[in-house]
Amino acid sequence: MKITSIARISGVALASALALSACGSESSDSATDGAKSAGSSATDAAKSGGDSGSADCGKKDLKAEGSSAQDNAIQDAIEKYGKTCDNNVTYNATGSGNGIKQFIAGQVNFAGSDSALKTKPKDGKIETDEAKTACGSEAWNIPMVTGPIAVSYNLKDVKDPITLTPAVLADIFNGKITKWNDPAIAAVNKGVTLPAKDIKVFFRSDESGTTENFTKYLAASAKDKWTAEPGKKWTGKGEGKAKTAGVTSSVKSTDGGITYAEWSAAKDNELQVAKIDNGAGAVELTGASASKAISAAKIDGTGNDLRLKLDYATKEAGAYPIVLVTYEVVCSKYKDAEIGKSVKSFLTYFAGDDIQKNLESQGYAPLPADIQGKVKTAVNAIQ
Repeated sequence: MKITSIARISGVALASALALSACGSESSDSATDGAKSAGSSATDAAKSGGDSGSADCGKKDLKAEGSSAQDNAIQDAIEKYGKTCDNNVTYNATGSGNGIKQFIAGQVNFAGSDSALKTKPKDGKIETDEAKTACGSEAWNIPMVTGPIAVSYNLKDVKDPITLTPAVLADIFNGKITKWNDPAIAAVNKGVTLPAKDIKVFFRSDESGTTENFTKYLAASAKDKWTAEPGKKWTGKGEGKAKTAGVTSSVKSTDGGITYAEWSAAKDNELQVAKIDNGAGAVELTGASASKAISAAKIDGTGNDLRLKLDYATKEAGAYPIVLVTYEVVCSKYKDAEIGKSVKSFLTYFAGDDIQKNLESQGYAPLPADIQGKVKTAVNAIQ
């Protein structure tokens, strides 16, 4: 097996390095040898890995780019896929906005994005139309990774998780609440001694799907407090830092710091994570509580375009409401049929049961079973 790692652009170490993974069917790697019997083909090995309905290995290498929220998950899938298939898959976690731009420009074979392609005009352009032109076919949004957004903070003198409401969160990130012992925070944390520390807000300075989903949550659940239009560019207060690595490392080194980041990154950096009370009681962030919110999502696309409509204002008991879905944005029919086969092969593996079941250990939530079934059908239809 051959695995080549390249450093992330941010230069901040995270749990998973950006990897370029490939593996030959004659590999001497012990893990690969254990997964294969003598004379097994790469396809047989992929199928024996517990991934029901695996596609044959592709022949062409793939390049993908986008969401940093799914980076740990997709790098894990790439590494494992590389133990059975010869074609390389590389993924560059530059942010959802960059991923979509590169996909439309034809520089990558698929994009990872924490928001589906836009169907409404922006700056005179519609992303769905641009993607269709680039593909020469319809582009599909295929949900692959559900990543809860953790409200991550650093309060060295407070050991138990604090609880925050939508209204309090909106005022914190709008710069209206500036002290941790503010009466509004104390009111929802009775019995907790809060320090008279300044609140230091950090936000994503790059275009980010995490930013878009977090601001969608604030706009839906605290309408009177957060009136700005949700989007990939931050419109609140605070200090901007590049990418997930920038905001999480800043909070880790700042007593009193707070940010929004995918749960996997909060876990990697051992940050404190707030409970969220949307009106039905404080909910701790877990894989199960995030999946409960995703299960309530409605499919908003048609056919194999599986864009989801999330209910950020949900008051369902036990549902963690601040969630995002990372889509793999693909061409439904690739101009190069061999590229299409490779995309289909890798995404079949990524959507498989073994990879999905392992997501929670990395700070994600597995796709609900009904959505996962639709994802497998859509991936199988890629040409």
